[in-house]
Amino acid sequence: MIEGVKTQKLKVIPDERGRLMEVLRSDWEVFEKFGQVYITTAYPGVVKAWHYHKIQSDNFAVISGMAKVVLYDGREDSPTKGEVAEFVIGEHNPLLIHIPAGVYHGFKPVGEKEAMVLNSPTELYNYESPDEYRLDPYDNDIPYDWRRKDY
Repeated sequence: MIEGVKTQKLKVIPDERGRLMEVLRSDWEVFEKFGQVYITTAYPGVVKAWHYHKIQSDNFAVISGMAKVVLYDGREDSPTKGEVAEFVIGEHNPLLIHIPAGVYHGFKPVGEKEAMVLNSPTELYNYESPDEYRLDPYDNDIPYDWRRKDY
């Protein structure tokens, strides 16, 4: 596991009316602090990658559809520098991923349905000076290929 990345298995509680799933609680080990909550989506075939933050940590959960979430540790001072971690999460595998500052990340829907990601970052989005640093998903030095693996 990449240094500082934490996961929390999410429990779905169904009853005859529907279901409930807690996504992030302040008493879980993955919780750092609250900044805001937002939803981002991607259509099938779209890759939303790569980016990292210098200040904020992210807390990703796929709440609709399925997605491949990939992390890359590019931090110079990390004992796991250069490591890649891949998770397939969503409706069939509910999981929260805590992504620390400095770790590149991105996601791609898996299947024929739009993937909806709920993120609860530790910081507010700063419109004047965003804490976002991006790379092209395909043209970069990260050792990862976003193409589907049919083997």
